[in-house]
Amino acid sequence: MTIHHKEIENVLKLSPFERYKYFIKKVADIEELWTIVDENNKFSIAEIDNKKLISFWSAKEYIKSNLEESWENEIPFKMNLDYFESKIIPLIEEKELLINVFSINGKSGFVVSLREFIRDLNEELELYY
Repeated sequence: MTIHHKEIENVLKLSPFERYKYFIKKVADIEELWTIVDENNKFSIAEIDNKKLISFWSAKEYIKSNLEESWENEIPFKMNLDYFESKIIPLIEEKELLINVFSINGKSGFVVSLREFIRDLNEELELYY
């Protein structure tokens, strides 16, 4: 799925919370999300204020602005919701990660706990079923 450049421009202008709401709606609609991995296919984890974060975006196009400096070798990684549930949720629980949704230009996005994230995504998914 290709995103029109106008949509990208408009989304990047949103506040972190508005980007989070956009992300939840998009992920519920297309049932996929993106993160980044290193050259060994290990999920990229950031650390901010002694908190470990895993980042997610609704499309590959939004990741580009974050792949600079220390993340320049990271690779976008797409997953469906089944993969997220079976592989990523256990990782988040095991490593006690927070979820950083939709960071841009190397700045964190909207940070939530796994519980909040699942609640919000499930509420949106219920609208589709």
